[in-house]
Amino acid sequence: MKIELEPELSACIETKAKRAYQKTLSALLRKGEESELRERLETLRLFLQTTGFKQLRGEYEKHLIAGRRVRFILHLEEGKPKYDMKIT
Repeated sequence: MKIELEPELSACIETKAKRAYQKTLSALLRKGEESELRERLETLRLFLQTTGFKQLRGEYEKHLIAGRRVRFILHLEEGKPKYDMKIT
């Protein structure tokens, strides 16, 4: 499963990931056990717990300031959160 998040100058990648986590948790509580929602929640949880967001913001903020679009594609690889950063 891949999760796409797009930070903005007004909402960093950490904020976007926290919002996605809360939205996924709410959906899981409403709909019950769904493996796709559980996997999404776990991916976001691990990303939030293990990522150095200060360093990550330093990598992508300059692109946002320059008017470029930044997208992160999150996924699990061997049980560990990984991401790809796309700049357009």
